[in-house]
Amino acid sequence: MSVISTEDRHSGEQRMPRALGDEVWELIRAGFSGIWVETHEASEAILELAALGAEQGLRILVWNLDSGLRSLGSSEASADSALDPLSALRSLQAIEGDASTVLILENFHRFLDSPEICQAMLTQLQLGKQFGRHVVILAPLVKLPRELERQFAVLTHALPDREQLWQIADSLLEDDQYSESEKVTLLDAAIGLTRLEAESAFSLSLVRHGRLTSQEIWQLKSRWLEKSGVLQLHRPEFGFDALGGLANLKQFCSHSLRRQAHGKARPRGVMLLGVPGTGKSAFAKALGKESDRPVLALDVGQLMGSLVGQTEANIRSALQTADAMAPAILFIDEVEKALSGVASGGRGDSGVSSRLFGTLLTWLNDHSSDVYVVVTCNNIQQLPPEFSRAERFDAIMFLDLPSREEKDAIWRLYRQHYAIETDQSLPADEQWTGAEIKACCRLACLLGVSLEEASRYIVPVGVTAAEDIGRLRSWANGRCLDASRQGVFRSAESKSAAGRRPKRGVTLRPSDN
Repeated sequence: MSVISTEDRHSGEQRMPRALGDEVWELIRAGFSGIWVETHEASEAILELAALGAEQGLRILVWNLDSGLRSLGSSEASADSALDPLSALRSLQAIEGDASTVLILENFHRFLDSPEICQAMLTQLQLGKQFGRHVVILAPLVKLPRELERQFAVLTHALPDREQLWQIADSLLEDDQYSESEKVTLLDAAIGLTRLEAESAFSLSLVRHGRLTSQEIWQLKSRWLEKSGVLQLHRPEFGFDALGGLANLKQFCSHSLRRQAHGKARPRGVMLLGVPGTGKSAFAKALGKESDRPVLALDVGQLMGSLVGQTEANIRSALQTADAMAPAILFIDEVEKALSGVASGGRGDSGVSSRLFGTLLTWLNDHSSDVYVVVTCNNIQQLPPEFSRAERFDAIMFLDLPSREEKDAIWRLYRQHYAIETDQSLPADEQWTGAEIKACCRLACLLGVSLEEASRYIVPVGVTAAEDIGRLRSWANGRCLDASRQGVFRSAESKSAAGRRPKRGVTLRPSDN
């Protein structure tokens, strides 16, 4: 059975994940005695390390709190270490022979807060460099005490790629009954799942439908992602046709995503700055439909964890999932609120927000996966300047209140959507956003009244936040691209000032400022 090629789905340069065994073997050869593997699939990681041991002649020992210490290939456990992590560590000293030994410790992060175990670990790591003894910790997060931070090399157990996922599916199928296009669709749905999750999703689809269906896999994947509370998966139903205005933004993003297959340049994404209710969030979802990509909504506020190291583990896991699901759209809404602690240097949260911000910046700059990032912001002045510098995003677009032409297009869309008679006169919509036009149409449909009557329940944000919008326009003037028309955004005030000419004989002097 042929394996699906990823060339059609991953254009441009794509760094494929390396096998865990290869990475661990390199560190062992380099003399690292402490290796930390961040994984949610400990059993799969053990199988890969067992294969490494068989290939390279390594002695592999495994310990967990339930089974105690055992040698791979043997079901016998040492009685005195069945529930004792300290004895498991000290067992390395009793091993005889010159063969290199790898001690795999499952979920050992639970015990490193103990001073005795921390000191014993430090001792074993120092002795391990001399006698070829290596400790590998498998845990879902990286949680190291200060004494051990410099003693461990940290690896990430990559999620399965498309070839591995199809091998899992193939093992459940009796015969090859799927076309190449069907396989691509199925793998698009399954990418980003762990090996166990993928096997469970494939099995459930076979039980319910008698064959693999992408719709079933998408539904299960969406539920699993939502359990974390960090990522939400959207399969948008509407494209740009259901979104009025924003012509320049639509053209820029869709053209960038189409052109990436024809050159070496890889699109990064856009930052959308603008008035609330102008369609920033709706655009991100519509872009997913237009580009045939899933939309992953990252809730940065939910990344904050109560445990030490949990926040950093959450952001790494979320970005790893986004990389694995490429090609995809990563949508981060109102980023300035989530990263507000960065402005104070993270003093109020022991530097957690600063470390989270640094991890996100590094990923934005260095990631090689085909993930297009759409970030929305209502007040860019709350963000550090390095977040919006060149090469983080392809462009910063400003979304102002819609023009008369854009409002007419939005009215047509929502009157049609809510089945409102087209002969009704439109209410006065000065300072209205697209969200307020939608709200007016929805209320007219809900209450059974005319658009004029429904408009009495609308107080536009252009009125309630006029001062904030004025400051936003002033900042964006000449600094951002215009989302509605080509070129740099110019506010109405600056255009009128530019149109005024000095009278003859009058010399304009520069300001002292």
